[in-house]
Amino acid sequence: MVLLKPPTFGKVRFDMQTPIISFVFTSIAHKKVAFSVIFFLTIYGSTAQKTTTNIVPNPGFERFSASPIGWSYKGAFFGDVVKYWFSATTASPDIYGPAIHVPMDWAEKGFGQQKPRSGKNMAGLTLFGCTNGKPHCREFVEIQLAEPLVIGQAYYVEFWVSHLEKSLQINNLGAYFSISEIKRQTDEVLIREAQVSAKDIVPAPNGKWVKVSGQFVAKYEAEYMVIGNFKDDFNTLSVAPREDCFNYAYYYVDDVLVKKIPPFKPVPVKPDDLTKQKLEPGKIIQLKNIYFEFDKDELMPRSFVELNKLLKIMQDNPRLVIEIMGHTDALGEDDYNLDLSRRRAESVLQFLFENKISKSRLLSHGEGEGKPIASNETDEGRAQNRRVEFIVVKK
Repeated sequence: MVLLKPPTFGKVRFDMQTPIISFVFTSIAHKKVAFSVIFFLTIYGSTAQKTTTNIVPNPGFERFSASPIGWSYKGAFFGDVVKYWFSATTASPDIYGPAIHVPMDWAEKGFGQQKPRSGKNMAGLTLFGCTNGKPHCREFVEIQLAEPLVIGQAYYVEFWVSHLEKSLQINNLGAYFSISEIKRQTDEVLIREAQVSAKDIVPAPNGKWVKVSGQFVAKYEAEYMVIGNFKDDFNTLSVAPREDCFNYAYYYVDDVLVKKIPPFKPVPVKPDDLTKQKLEPGKIIQLKNIYFEFDKDELMPRSFVELNKLLKIMQDNPRLVIEIMGHTDALGEDDYNLDLSRRRAESVLQFLFENKISKSRLLSHGEGEGKPIASNETDEGRAQNRRVEFIVVKK
């Protein structure tokens, strides 16, 4: 660990938001985005790859899957509560909001006294302190993006942070983009080369919100973004802003943004893309990259890229009639799986219907676990079996 005074800011930009000080760089708070079918029709239709829209669902942690009942020390809690976000390890990121009670012993240390930058909620992460013996010394929050990154495309990333007053200040706050989901079964430190990272120590004096931002060019088709500190303690700079500091660093996070920077690169169309499939009566076609919330029938934001391709096919072929089929893996009771697969197929049908595709052209049913395409003995096989397909009934 190296102790330094707060430095002059370098390549990664920091902006401090305050209504008083005249050197504010950004004074208008980003509005929280409520993801709905209408939103995705606007954003991820035929112009999906031609926008500079934020591709981070629930960017301000405003939407909850379930009502929190209090503080939690388990990593799974964050994903259970906050819609679309989850912990990349078993360490336990924190969520703050009006519905969440911070225990007295933590509140006395200052946890939760910070107000969100906008909206009602914000996240909190421990980002330094492993060599000092801090449990869960490195916490990460992860989310699946609404669309994959395009190779060669330039992206702009920003997120806002505020510092727990009595904790250490550090550098290396960053965002890492991953091809596949990272979900470790330990509270380990994730060592990665973040695409955007604060090289200098990030201050946040007097509870101000500071913007960490940067740009990068995508080298691979990442689907997930993780926010945290991707260096160990030895390779992280730290400074104590006051004499009675804790021996760890803790930051609040709010208003996460990832968007394309013009010019826009064309999105490659793969040979097995849905738009390349021949529509022949009796043919079964799998809808790829359709995701649902765990054990539910609600479509995840990433699904709408594929669903809008299906919508366009239905619009371009006005006589086409299809039957949508839902499938599950073999975990759980047969009857439950059958019902879940029916509801998931119905969710896809409902999306098309709400986009003015006549119900006379749409059928749906669930197969449950009855027609696996891979082994149910492995995670990979079960993932393949959890799928949505459609059969061409009439062309």
